[in-house]
Amino acid sequence: MSGPLSAELHVATRLALEAGELLRAHLRRGLTVEHKTGADDPVTAADREASELILRGLRAAFAEDGLLSEEAADSPARLGLGRVWIVDPIDGTKEFTTGSPDFAVSIGLAVEGEPVLGVVYAPATDELFAGVVGGGVTNNGQAAGFSSRSDYVVSVSDTEFRRELHRHDLPGMAPSGSIALKLARIAAGEADVTFTMSPRSEWDIAAGHALVRASGGDVRRRDGRPIRYNLARPHVEQGLLGGRPDALDWLEGELAARKLPTAHLGLTDGDPAWSVLTAGDRTALAGHPGVFVRHAGGRPLALLVVGEGGAVERAEGDAFHLERLTRDVTRALGTLGTAPVGTGRVD
Repeated sequence: MSGPLSAELHVATRLALEAGELLRAHLRRGLTVEHKTGADDPVTAADREASELILRGLRAAFAEDGLLSEEAADSPARLGLGRVWIVDPIDGTKEFTTGSPDFAVSIGLAVEGEPVLGVVYAPATDELFAGVVGGGVTNNGQAAGFSSRSDYVVSVSDTEFRRELHRHDLPGMAPSGSIALKLARIAAGEADVTFTMSPRSEWDIAAGHALVRASGGDVRRRDGRPIRYNLARPHVEQGLLGGRPDALDWLEGELAARKLPTAHLGLTDGDPAWSVLTAGDRTALAGHPGVFVRHAGGRPLALLVVGEGGAVERAEGDAFHLERLTRDVTRALGTLGTAPVGTGRVD
């Protein structure tokens, strides 16, 4: 692909392929799996080595750019830079460790907070998706783009499907692992739209977001607001949805009609979801830095209020939704303390 950012795309593609070969080598040798915050949050030596390979290559080619990787120490220096590479060396580590082919190397470039370039490589199936906003998308070197099907394929999280989405009648659901790979396949026409109930981090979605934009679509927060990149805390605080423009409009209506939930972490009185709290809680919790809610249909399903050091001050709501929210908050904060709280109503 020639044109703007062609040199960047060439380097990112080469590094994604090299990282993919490294991951295949690790699979052949066998893996030792550790866990960060729980069983659903594994990490391996392959994650770290692939991250080092990619960051080393990006640093050599683009020394003035910032770097952000899930598996490397963060540097605040990136916040003052206009161009930042956002990397997930293995998006879908759980799939990688369990023998599923549904994992990917994800390398994205954000310029002034906007995702403009993406490379997503699936080593197990040898699928390479690459693209630049304004320059289109390729799938293994061939031009690709959105499908024109009228019966939308909705790519959803296999974990979210197994735990709760299977209970709903949303048409077209196709469960899979890596969110980066979901977005890449949407950009190439293999699916049409996706959504999550749980939050994601910048490294999960930056490359895939760029690919969807390169095909003419978008990825946004569940409350409709845009996603910005290279933030001090590189996490999207709520679920997201993305895909073809027409499929996005359809999906928003379907989610609203079915009252499918989403989490919002670090809720503030400037967020639309603040309105789901009771009037008393809106007053009592104004300015509190640790308010977390899972909500649907304009009402809260679960509420967590977390103080300094991860101490749980309040935990209220339906037990199922409280468990899901606690999982999301634990992954975001790294750990939660305990407190003798109940599961009272929040509505």
